[in-house]
Amino acid sequence: YPLLQGGMAWVSYAGLAGAVSNGGGLGIIASGMLTPDTLKEQIEIAKTLTDKPFGVNIMMLRDDVDDIFQTVLDNPVAVVTTGAGNPGKYINDLKDKGIKVATVVASIALAKRLERAGADAIIAEGMEAGGHIGELTTMCLVPSVSETVDIPVIAAGGIIDGRGVAAALMLGAKGVQMGTRFICSEEAEINIRVKERVVEARDRDTTVTGRCTGHPVRVIRNKLARQMEALDKANAPDELMKLGKNSLRRAMEEGDIDGGSLMCGQGAALVKKIQPAAEIILDVMKQTESIIRGSQSVVKD
Repeated sequence: YPLLQGGMAWVSYAGLAGAVSNGGGLGIIASGMLTPDTLKEQIEIAKTLTDKPFGVNIMMLRDDVDDIFQTVLDNPVAVVTTGAGNPGKYINDLKDKGIKVATVVASIALAKRLERAGADAIIAEGMEAGGHIGELTTMCLVPSVSETVDIPVIAAGGIIDGRGVAAALMLGAKGVQMGTRFICSEEAEINIRVKERVVEARDRDTTVTGRCTGHPVRVIRNKLARQMEALDKANAPDELMKLGKNSLRRAMEEGDIDGGSLMCGQGAALVKKIQPAAEIILDVMKQTESIIRGSQSVVKD
């Protein structure tokens, strides 16, 4: 299926990646919470769980990004996705190992630059997404990037079900990346309180914090998020960064849904239940096919 699972730090371990790949999607291990050694372990575990292709997501912001790329080069996977930066200097080495490269972008300019650098696909991620975001919406970004580059475009940001997938394909994307929906997969190794909070989320429950740092992040609003909003207004990036340290781990591992960072997309309100990853994929793709074939009317009488 033309469906990638987003690489979410403290969420996307080998268990989830393997389940998604076995279910017909492309599972992704997030490296953001891993050391080079633990990333190697997770790749090895995933290979015992699935014989299907899977990938690794690499955040360009981390200080040891060179070591993380080297770990993937030494332990090749099918795909590397990258975010929060330009992976241009690593692309040739990855491709020499037979690794496909898909890069997350939030603008046409970066998409064009990465196409020239040799990226195999562009993940055009709108600001509806959870975690680090840009300024453009998925509805505007995806068609703009699709008509600008010649390599495949994967749509991301706010895509939760088959309606979102069908819309993305109509906008020119060749596939989609979904993160928030897989937070509520049974295989996501996070605290159950986080999954329950996502299922409970309403349409206006997310907010964007960290704008004053230059790296805005979408989260579900809670006590921590309100404190960060105040620091944003006070233009206090150092205090905000200090407050946010280890907050994602506190949420995902410890279940601190008040003082932890609940990175989550705007589409959380459309997530209705916790279910196996393979079931999520099948539900989404059945609905997509139904819409595209016209058996589900989009206009009510």
